[in-house]
Amino acid sequence: MIDALEQAEAAVAACFDVAAWGLSEGDLVAALEVAHRLEQRVGAVKLALVREVDGRGVATTQGASSTAVWLRERLRLDVGAARRLVGLAASLDAVPCGVRDAVAGGAVTVEQARVIAETVETVRAAAGVEVADKAVGVLLDWAGQFDPFLLRRMGARILDHVAPEVADAAAEAALQAQDARAARDRHVTVSEQADGRLRLSGILDTEAAAVVRAAIDPLTAPAGPDDTRSPGQRRHDALADVCRLALRSGELPESGGDPAQVVVTIGYDSLTRELGAGVLDTGLRVSADTARRLACDAAVLPAVLGGAGQPLDVGRQRRLITGPLRRALVLRDRGCAFPGCDRPPRWCDAHHIRHWADGGPTSLDNAVLLCGHHHRHLHHSDWTVRLGGDGHPDFIPPAWLDPTQIPRRNHYHRRT
Repeated sequence: MIDALEQAEAAVAACFDVAAWGLSEGDLVAALEVAHRLEQRVGAVKLALVREVDGRGVATTQGASSTAVWLRERLRLDVGAARRLVGLAASLDAVPCGVRDAVAGGAVTVEQARVIAETVETVRAAAGVEVADKAVGVLLDWAGQFDPFLLRRMGARILDHVAPEVADAAAEAALQAQDARAARDRHVTVSEQADGRLRLSGILDTEAAAVVRAAIDPLTAPAGPDDTRSPGQRRHDALADVCRLALRSGELPESGGDPAQVVVTIGYDSLTRELGAGVLDTGLRVSADTARRLACDAAVLPAVLGGAGQPLDVGRQRRLITGPLRRALVLRDRGCAFPGCDRPPRWCDAHHIRHWADGGPTSLDNAVLLCGHHHRHLHHSDWTVRLGGDGHPDFIPPAWLDPTQIPRRNHYHRRT
């Protein structure tokens, strides 16, 4: 296989020496079509190799946390592209043999093959094996005319073409059963754990699921190459970010006559020395470090107590970075300032570089915008932040990550 691939590589490399401008229009189109078929065939071989690498656990054997991470480093891919590659490779397992042959021949793309496999499985469940086999042929013909998006849309009505006598009844029955199940099963359970955490479980109906996914999906992508959170952890943080945004909007119904807010109470000495614990208005305890981080957020109302328990500070406006000061901060940072993060300003907290409890002023030169994930990360890691000579934030990585500790900046929000 290696010899054949190297010969193919050499043949393709030779094509670079041929000037495309010298081709006739017919030859130009023909060459493009051949190049596309070749790309599909090579892509199918690549996916088969990725599937084998993933199945053998090569990535973990060589010290990577996953096949996608290994591919990113080995092939210098974007991490999103690496994950898609692993997912596509795995999808080949469910593709019927005839479809797999079409992929290998370059007639069908892998994305089209995945659509066909999913559609055929649906047909098999609704109308049986014989009708499903008939559907494969129809879908392969359509794949020669339509991209994966249109192929999936047309596949939703494949029974109209291969079994019209059952198509309407099957579609109507499926929708009614789906609606009935959704209405019956919808629920969310919130269970409080002994350590103050909450366990969420439940089933959302189709409409609610669409709303939730629309809200959290844009926030669940990795924040950068150094983001080690699992998908579940990213969804957790995204849900918390959405709730913070709702609190920040000021449009939630009042609770007991007060606007919806989080209150954390902590002794002044505990807050400044980062020792002891704070208490939320729900009665649950949080660490002093967590209380310090929460105090950066304008949606959280801190109640700081002196030695005798008297209130020293209950949400001082001068502590919060709001109004014109926040607008100036948004104009400067334009989003989360942590290197590699693309979160927009509305998802960000205003973080005091020198904490307000340590005497840090509430001013533009002592503030930086951080998304929820990187706000937590900065409070719980060895990263530090400072303003550079031009007044923009520099982030200094820990020595274990970069022994030279060269300052880093976020370039996603630059306007050039």
